[in-house]
Amino acid sequence: MTPRILALLCLLAVPAAAQVPVRVACDGSPVPLPAIDSAQLMSDLAALADDSMEGRLVGTEGGARARGLVQARFRAIGLDTLSSGMLQWFPAPTGSPGKAANVIGLVRGGSRPGRVILVTAHYDHLGARKGVVYNGADDNASGTAALLAMASWFRLHPPRNTVMFAALDGEEEGLLGAAAFIRDHPVSPDSILIDINLDMVSRSTKQQLFAVGPKRFPTLVPYLARIACGAPVALMLGHDKGWSGAEDWTMQSDQGEFGAIGIPFVYFGVEDHPDYHKPTDDVARIDPKFFLGSSRVITLFAALVDADPAGVAAARSATGKAVTP
Repeated sequence: MTPRILALLCLLAVPAAAQVPVRVACDGSPVPLPAIDSAQLMSDLAALADDSMEGRLVGTEGGARARGLVQARFRAIGLDTLSSGMLQWFPAPTGSPGKAANVIGLVRGGSRPGRVILVTAHYDHLGARKGVVYNGADDNASGTAALLAMASWFRLHPPRNTVMFAALDGEEEGLLGAAAFIRDHPVSPDSILIDINLDMVSRSTKQQLFAVGPKRFPTLVPYLARIACGAPVALMLGHDKGWSGAEDWTMQSDQGEFGAIGIPFVYFGVEDHPDYHKPTDDVARIDPKFFLGSSRVITLFAALVDADPAGVAAARSATGKAVTP
């Protein structure tokens, strides 16, 4: 363990009362960032956050249209599917007019196809209220668009381990898609190395992208420390174990369901902004430069895990639930 990493781990031990975000310190030389098609990234976000999607509420026609868009993009990218198909259906909330489904695709690993790096982002949002559409551009058209960009990159850069992409439904109604994924296990939970969850990654006045999870899984810190050397955004630690109440984001997005069964996670996201869960969360409020930077950072994190999953495997073993070889 290098002195810099040791120092950073000491910072992670700051008393909970402080609740002060910590910027990830660089350890090593800058690692080249993956190239991402910025035009496609913004196009995907804009399509998902368009009024025609009617706010993407789970179990509605707008939610189904968003699901169809994600399916079409998975096919265009060339993702493989599970034997059960691309859609994992599950019950929509009581009173919903339609169905709910996760959209799942993957790039099979060349060396260890039985080990899975899971990338998740919820594509649903709040729908329309009193005739006003809540487009959810940042929450979470941004995470879904970034997931699509990651899928494109890994399709062109074949991984050693299988990288699975799950666009989850029903997050806004209580992490329903993540719970269904675990309950119905389209892939064995024992094969999942880590869940990398993306939720709100496209704007920050402070230019800060938070990585939540390393407080619970310190062996994930070195990956982030390598990325920090050349990151175009401020990579932050905080809103993690030890933070009080709603300031602890552990269960505030889909990664919470995976963490609850012993799967390590990193949740990438930004702090709430004035448009959070409001009809003003529109494409015009997105920061394209920050969005591209955060998408490249998250893609690099997944690539580093794929290249050397030892730190993730150690985190998994620390939970008492080692990953199946």
